[in-house]
Amino acid sequence: MQDGVEMQPASAAVDRTPDLANSVLLTMRQLGVIALPRNYEIFYEALSGSNPELSLEIVSMSKRPTQDELDRIGRKYFAGNHASGIVEHARETLANELEEIASIIRNERSHVEKYGRMLDQTAEGLNGRLVSKNVLQKIVEVMSVATTSTIDHGKEVVNALSDKSNELESVKSKLEEYKRLANTDPLTQIWNRRAFDREIAGIYNSNRGVLFKALILADIDRFKAINDRFGHPVGDKILQSVADILRSSVRQDMFVARTGGEEFALIVEGASEDATFEIADRIRLLIEQTPFVNSQTGLHYGSVTVSMGICMASEAEGPEDLYSKGDRALYRSKVAGRNRVTRFSTLSERAGKSWMLYRKD
Repeated sequence: MQDGVEMQPASAAVDRTPDLANSVLLTMRQLGVIALPRNYEIFYEALSGSNPELSLEIVSMSKRPTQDELDRIGRKYFAGNHASGIVEHARETLANELEEIASIIRNERSHVEKYGRMLDQTAEGLNGRLVSKNVLQKIVEVMSVATTSTIDHGKEVVNALSDKSNELESVKSKLEEYKRLANTDPLTQIWNRRAFDREIAGIYNSNRGVLFKALILADIDRFKAINDRFGHPVGDKILQSVADILRSSVRQDMFVARTGGEEFALIVEGASEDATFEIADRIRLLIEQTPFVNSQTGLHYGSVTVSMGICMASEAEGPEDLYSKGDRALYRSKVAGRNRVTRFSTLSERAGKSWMLYRKD
């Protein structure tokens, strides 16, 4: 990596309120912000803690931010593809393209109907009548020209529709790219909290998900101290490095997300609790053994470790319960000394005993 952490080998604190969505809506109401999807996107990112700079900018806004201010922030922090712009542009493009396609089809229908009327009139004119060779030859010539014209026009229509199809595919690709960007953490380029919320909710849409999936939560130990000592740019590099380790240490089809400032989540499929524990512990050990150094100065930032908690989907009643139980296991790893993995199934307070959130230090 440049100007900071280099891996050798190979955000603000996470919002832990029971209902982040309610917190977002409440904050928007307090600031007098219109409940538009693009505004919700901004405050969701800010309150989830996945983008510290965005959170600070939201805090520094006026008490009653204008829509122009919010749109400027949206364009700044969402890769220039804020929903209000790209979706509206896509909608207009689709409407124009569909109208042009309808116009092409109407024109073709008119042309075919005209050709059909010509055939009908010719057939009626020939029905039961004797015509000379010269007249018949002229009729054949006229029909030949009309048929050729109709065929050529049909080819033009096919080409025009093909062009429109390509243009619509381009719009579709842009929308797919926006969807990817909207669900990607801009710093680490892995899935973000929004994508994670959707993925964890999907576990409970089928019995298979409940039976064969598990959640791993990971939190960088004493990350605040890293930021305080070396600065946020170094902290960002470490976040990127940890994300790279997580992503490269598991199968490509495994879901890996940054769910908060220094917290990450993995959704594992098809692994027993023992196998899930082994996955988590292997990642934990790899992060601990990875040197984090400045590639230009050689300055060593010290050992970076993570605490982890795991919970099987079958042990929870739904996505919120699964996250809460995984978080309890993560908390136990923290209070037990950090740099370890804890299974929810081993906790004595599994029946629902109250627990305190750990401090991010």
